[in-house]
Amino acid sequence: MTFPEGFTWGTATSAYQIEGAAQSDGKGLSVWDMLCRRPGAIYAGHTGEVANDHYHRYNDDVALMAELGMKAYRFSISWPRVIPNGTGDVNAAGLDYYDRLVDALLEKGIRPFVTLFHWDYPYALYCRGGWLNPYSSDWFADYATVMVDRLSDRVSHWMTLNEPQVFIMAGHHQGRHAPGDKLDWPQLLRITHNTLLAHGKAVQVIRARAQSEVQVGFAPVGVTFVPASNDPADVSAAQEATFGIFDPTLWNNTWYTEPIFNKRYPADGLRLFAPMMPDIGADDMDIIGQPVDFYGCNIYHAQVVRSGAAGPELVDEVPGNPQTAFRWPVRPASLYWGPRFFYERYGKPIYITENGLSSMDWVALDGHVHDPQRIDFLTRYLMALRGAIRAGADVRGYFQWSFMDNFEWAEGYRERFGLVYVDFATQQRIPKDSAYWYRDLANSNGGTLPEGDDYDFS
Repeated sequence: MTFPEGFTWGTATSAYQIEGAAQSDGKGLSVWDMLCRRPGAIYAGHTGEVANDHYHRYNDDVALMAELGMKAYRFSISWPRVIPNGTGDVNAAGLDYYDRLVDALLEKGIRPFVTLFHWDYPYALYCRGGWLNPYSSDWFADYATVMVDRLSDRVSHWMTLNEPQVFIMAGHHQGRHAPGDKLDWPQLLRITHNTLLAHGKAVQVIRARAQSEVQVGFAPVGVTFVPASNDPADVSAAQEATFGIFDPTLWNNTWYTEPIFNKRYPADGLRLFAPMMPDIGADDMDIIGQPVDFYGCNIYHAQVVRSGAAGPELVDEVPGNPQTAFRWPVRPASLYWGPRFFYERYGKPIYITENGLSSMDWVALDGHVHDPQRIDFLTRYLMALRGAIRAGADVRGYFQWSFMDNFEWAEGYRERFGLVYVDFATQQRIPKDSAYWYRDLANSNGGTLPEGDDYDFS
């Protein structure tokens, strides 16, 4: 069985992870540029100064995408490359770069999916309070205006934010990501609210100023729980865990999705956070709750839960269960239950905007990069996704993370997620075995997957 007609097969990257040229052609500093200068912040002192040098090599990279049969490409814009100070004067060289990139993709028949914010926040705005500043959502709307005015005649699919859970919690609370802060809950809740306002105002900008028919969404982490069995009680427990907030944490789904889809913060979260909440303006929830066209889910793994006397209970990992090189559990069922749960709750078409794994990849003696674990991983996960579609989830596309190995944030270059191997000393690109496997998969619209399921997802 193939995937639905018109299903989108693509790969994904982000600006800071691949572009390099961190201080070239008028680009401003980002908070990631600054964190990389902090001793001990990034593995082995790695930085994104050069990364994949995609800024200078984009034509060759796009040609390689086309050679490998890519149908769509999700990438992000570097806000400080376009507006060096975050607001004010536009950097023509930076804007022209994205103009050329979009044209190069379209010339090769590759559909661009643009993400406005994938964590590289302008350092100049951070110095003005960053996401804590009450004007931060207006800054973002002004930036969105610049990009929509320039690209929306050719770009039809837009995402506002990538994984707010990560840049808020890892970046502003745990301090292991940029900007490297360790703030408390009142500040974090204010940042989250301003971020959600930024999303809503950007959606308004895209709707008002788009020069062609557009689809708008966002790409949060899909915090996914799967049932320990197909018993209805365990399935209900997994749903409850996926959409519940049981502890004071912003590593969850509904603190972000309920405001966007239902114009309210979830009641269970409010019970935990009420004394620390920022002031909510009279129109804020209407702004945040602008209609979106799709729900982007970044899903890599899941936790297993079962029904317990007091609610969902986490099931301990069995010693020896398979893990990726990043020590994330291999759990294909996350691409079955996750899309089902999100679609059943919110009724919006789903795109899997990120999925993949870090693996132990190197160039073999024959000059090729053999990565059978990635092929096996993707086969299992995509069979699960096919099962979710069969079960009724409206899934429109899948973006493998990542097109090529890149700067993996605090882990530097030691985690390899790409379909294409990158020698960072020489910038040589070598498609891995999985790249050719994925090409054949996309060309067959999923028809090369084994028929039937290795797991009972029903």
